[in-house]
Amino acid sequence: MSVDGKKFKVKRVKFENRLFSPLLSSFLAFALVTSFLTEQPFAFKITEPAEGAKLPAGNTVIAHVDLGKDTGIIKVRYYWYGEQDEALVEQDDSTASGSIVVPVAMVGTAGQDPPFGGPLSVPQDGIGPMRLLAVAEISRGRLGTRSIFDEVIVQVEPAAALTAIDFETDKPLQLGRSGQSSAFGHVDSLGKIFELPVVADFADNVTRRISTPASGTTYESSNQQVIKILPGGLLQIVGNGKTTITVNNRSKQGSLDIGVNVNDEPNEPPIADAGPNKTAKAGSRVKLSGLKSRDPEGEALYYSWSQVRGSKVSLLDANNSEASFLAPAVSEPRTYRFKLRVTDKKGADSLPAFVDVTVEP
Repeated sequence: MSVDGKKFKVKRVKFENRLFSPLLSSFLAFALVTSFLTEQPFAFKITEPAEGAKLPAGNTVIAHVDLGKDTGIIKVRYYWYGEQDEALVEQDDSTASGSIVVPVAMVGTAGQDPPFGGPLSVPQDGIGPMRLLAVAEISRGRLGTRSIFDEVIVQVEPAAALTAIDFETDKPLQLGRSGQSSAFGHVDSLGKIFELPVVADFADNVTRRISTPASGTTYESSNQQVIKILPGGLLQIVGNGKTTITVNNRSKQGSLDIGVNVNDEPNEPPIADAGPNKTAKAGSRVKLSGLKSRDPEGEALYYSWSQVRGSKVSLLDANNSEASFLAPAVSEPRTYRFKLRVTDKKGADSLPAFVDVTVEP
């Protein structure tokens, strides 16, 4: 460059942004995360006991809940269920005579420490995976109340040793006698699937039900041509004759002799199909379809739907091929699980089939 005929050198300076870029990136990332957390707070949630926690049977734990973005909560009711137990009728929803009512384990209010939580007794007779369901009641002023829920699955383990295994049945057990009548709900026939009511005595003088493999139980049949062991600890009649079922749990053993005398007409058990998992919006009518269930012999089927996860909903047409329910209000996606079993005309049951319905706000 020249000024008044004189030449000057202009030194070009390169702007260095090596330090600026990482700082800017970090700031933008922090701002994005902060914005996300601010705009999308968590909804009502059980924080203690935590999912998968190992809890001694009969002990007391302190239940904690995080209310998150849910406001207007009046109280929280806590319920214990076995992992695959049906969602039994709650006390204030029980209207039909003979309804099974699950007891409330605890009611949490705002004045407790911690709020809406507190001392919660783990079931004394609990064993294996159990669901803790917390149902929060929210006030809507003149519109009354609505409920939201959260649940966790924990592992309950007795501190006492198992001393003896027993069966809540006749001994020996005769299947198919007395005009083919059955103590298990349907006529005994080839292909019938059933669960043995197995219990165990423990050193703490508590008797616990241990029928499911989740409680540590394994099964053996001395004659697989008479009774076959299926997944989930279920038994199936496959022929006439005698067999001995041996049950093992915690180094203890129990045996039950079974005699089978049923109509030897060949019969394959039906197959239940509860359809694919689905997502639904709160307030919508959700249809559960078992139409793809089938019987190998082409016989008509009897259907039985039940709920095994989530806060209890009113399930319509539970004995039809298609059942339905009204998706309840939720603050964030929640899972409702349903079980379907089908039975053919000869009394053979299917293995259970499950379908999950995720309800979104």
